Order: sequence, then C-alpha cells, then structure tokens
Amino acid sequence: MSTFGQVLKEAGEFGLFQKWLLLALCLPSIFSAFNVIGQVFTGLSFPHHCNTDWILERGPNLTQERQRNLTLPVNKYGQYESCRMFTPVDWDLEAIEGYGINMTSECIHGWDYEASIEFSTIVTEMDLVCEEKGFIEASQSMFMAGCLIGSLLFGAISDRYGRRFATISSLFGLLLCGVGSAFSPNIYVYIILKFFCGVTGVLVMQATVIGIEWTGPSHSAFCTTMILLSYPVGLMLLPGIAYLISNWRTLQLIFFSPLILLVGLFYWLLPESARWLMTRGKKEEVQKELLRAARVNRRKIPQNLLDKLEIEGAGKKENMLDIFTTPYLRNRTLIMGFIWFSSSMLYYGLSLNVGNFGVNIFLTQFIFGIVEIPAVLSNFVLTQRLGRRLSQAGFLSFGGAACLLILAIPKDLPLVVTVIAVLGKYFVSASFSTAYVYTPELYPTTLRQNGVGLNSVCGRVAGTVTPLIRLLEVYHHKIPMLIYGIVPVIAGCLSLLLPETLNVELQDHTKVKKTKQERTEDDPTEI
Repeated sequence: MSTFGQVLKEAGEFGLFQKWLLLALCLPSIFSAFNVIGQVFTGLSFPHHCNTDWILERGPNLTQERQRNLTLPVNKYGQYESCRMFTPVDWDLEAIEGYGINMTSECIHGWDYEASIEFSTIVTEMDLVCEEKGFIEASQSMFMAGCLIGSLLFGAISDRYGRRFATISSLFGLLLCGVGSAFSPNIYVYIILKFFCGVTGVLVMQATVIGIEWTGPSHSAFCTTMILLSYPVGLMLLPGIAYLISNWRTLQLIFFSPLILLVGLFYWLLPESARWLMTRGKKEEVQKELLRAARVNRRKIPQNLLDKLEIEGAGKKENMLDIFTTPYLRNRTLIMGFIWFSSSMLYYGLSLNVGNFGVNIFLTQFIFGIVEIPAVLSNFVLTQRLGRRLSQAGFLSFGGAACLLILAIPKDLPLVVTVIAVLGKYFVSASFSTAYVYTPELYPTTLRQNGVGLNSVCGRVAGTVTPLIRLLEVYHHKIPMLIYGIVPVIAGCLSLLLPETLNVELQDHTKVKKTKQERTEDDPTEI
C-alpha cells in the first residue's frame, strides 16, 4: 500500500501546480485586510458641532467664527460643544448679540463636520455622533462576533463538505454582504451586514489549510507565509485606495466588487484537496486530482502507486466533538487555544497602549502594514531552522517580556517605551504567523479545519476581553500591562509541550499507527 505523501512526491510537492495554487490563495488575504480594517476609513469620524444655520436668517453676513460664538456654548476647556447648541430664539440679530442666549438644547438641525464637502463616511452621512456614536463600535463588535461564529461554522463546513466548497461559499458570501453594505439605507441594516461580513470573512483560515494540504512538509511553512504576507499587502493598499475615494459607499464597492472575479476564478480552477478527498474514501477523485497536479507539474505517477493508494478510515465522518474525545487532540487544543488567546491579547493590548504615530491616518495605516512584513518573514526563517515549537515559545516569551520591561521604564522616557512596545508588537505578529503555520499541522485532515477554527475562536475571545482588562488600571495603572506580559510567557512555556511538526508528514486520521512509547516520545501531549 502507498501513502498519500508518497504519491504526492511523485506528482510534485511544490511544482508549477502548487505555485499557481499558492498565487491564487494569496488573493483572498488581500480582501480579508479590506474586510477587517476597511471600516477605519469608511467609518472615519471628524470634529463636529451642531448645525446653527438658523441664525443666518437674521444675519446672512455673519462669519463662521461669529456664528459659532453666538450659537454654540463652550466646554470647560474653552472649546465649542460638539453635541449641544443654544436654543434658537425668535429675536433679531441685535438682541441676540446684546443679550446672548442662555438656554441650551441638543442639536436640532443636524451637525456640521470639519471635513471637505466631498468627503462622506458612514458617520457623516448617518450622523453617528453624540448619542449615536456607539453604533460604530457596535458594528465592529458585531463583526468580531461574526468572525467568531464563522471560524466555527466554516471549520465544520470545510471538514464536512470539502475545502473547495467552503472557500467558494465564504468568498461568495463576503461578496454579497460586502457589496450589499454599500447600499445600506440605515445603520441597522449596515450592522447586520457587517456581522455577516465577519461570518463569511474567514478567508485566511480557509486558504492556509487548502494550501498546506497540497504541498509537501518541507514547503508547508513557505506556503503559509506567502498567504500571510498578502494580508499586510492589503493593509498597505487600503489607505491608498481610501485616499483616492472620498465616498464611503463607492469605497465599499471598490473593496468588495472585485470578489466576483475571484469567485469565478475559484469556481472554475480551484482544485479540491486530494488529501481531504482521500479521508472521504473517494479514491477515483483523489486519483483524478493527483493526475491533474502531476500533468501541470510535468511529472508522471506510476499507475501501480496510484492503485495501491491507501484509503484508511475512508467514509468515517468526524466532527468537532472528536477533538475533545481524543486525548492527544484535546491536549493539543487546550495548549494551542491558549497560545491563540495569548497572542491575540498581547497584540490588542499593545495596540491599545502604544498610541498613534502623530501623522495622518493614511500614512499611519500604511506603516502598520509595513511592520507586519518583517515579522512574517522572520517567522518563516526561524520556523524552518529552529522548528515550530521553539519559534512559537520564543516569540510569545519575548513579546510578553517586552510588556514586562515597559513596566520598569520611567514614564519620562516615552521614546524608549514606544520602541520596546513596537518590538513587542513585532514579536506578537511573528507569534500569530507561527500559529497559522503550526496549528494546521497539529490536526489530522479529517478534523484540520475544525481544529484551526476552534483555535481561531480563542483568539477572537481574547480580542473582546482585552479592552476589559484595561479597566483594571483604575486599581493600579500597571495591572493591565502586567497581565499582557505574564500570560504570553506562560503560553510560551506551555508550547514546549506540543510536538514538533517541522518536515513531518501531515496526519490524515485521528488514529496513528504508532506504539504508545513512540507516540509519547514524539508528542508529550499524548501522555
């Protein structure tokens, strides 16, 4: 009997077929960046104050500053109030200037925004300010909730109905919701569509799994790294596109309408994972896909090798519960889930504390995209040389140590604090990249997407918990950063209990043909 790995070697582990596939799988990551960060620009807010054009009926020649002085109260800092105005009165201009208006009210006639007339965002069009300003945060929270559900949903769909179906369904769903949100008549419809953008937007997770299942063990890290590199490319493209397009609805259409081409491309050309087909007992389809890969790679697979391909455990349907009922998978999930949680908490913890760069938002977003690139590249180099386990432990530990080091630096050295915080952000970005490489390799093909989805959920939970940790600073300002530092260090130590997967053939089924002694030597989590 021959294994899938042996047949794949004959077909080519990283030939022209895999290279074209990798190029195609990089494209969804760019749209994933638009999906996650796009609202930074479509929901951009501006300084604002109540519209008080009513007074121009009494004095049409008033300057803007004089108009504001007569109609807007000031706060304790001497600035005009953003959400209150003097109540309109039926007086002439001389009376208003002579006596002034003492009664105030909420904005009656809408708001004026300190932005160019051509610039339109969700905030300015729907007046999501003052009492309504929470809707933008609510839409982002709903998006994160959608991502959490999508990680579980599409993980189960992928393992049950195939990688190809899950990937195309996800892309098509994002196309409908992303384009549909550009036509939202009100904020409530927008929030609903934003939620489903989160559900269908788990594109990076889909792409990495199908990518590594078509490549050999020695190329899986490279494949995942290239897919992850496409995300910061999207982050860098985002501000450039947003700078040129001033209307949020048009911008939303430009972000997502190209997906129709990607859906068509994937529908006609994206292959099903032959490894997944094998676990489903579809031997003829496995052979067809492998022969297709071999033909593109200009290789030939011996017929006797194809005929003897082992379809062990074919037809047995497994689900997420099998992860928890299988001891070694349960242990791996508990540890890796904590790693995803810690990485996400550290990432958002540093982002919330570092502060801005002091430059415009377009340049800031471009810089944030650039920062991700060296982190992803260094992850590839180190995971190939030191292995997944040591790299994961090192990135998490150094990232946590950076947070703890910040606590020891005096507040009168802000430049030093910023440099160390950015260094910590570099380590946690590399930790995330390692987790994307490492996690799929820890699960068998029958449960791989479920496993990746489950760990991704842990990261999403951390994203919602991190802002709450910041509230602990009311007891002591060092408590949040102390938590951000200690938790990743603990996770880094626990990652040493995971098995090393560098250059190890992917596992296809939950049952492994090894003796107990061999298993515990390779994988401490099986003890």
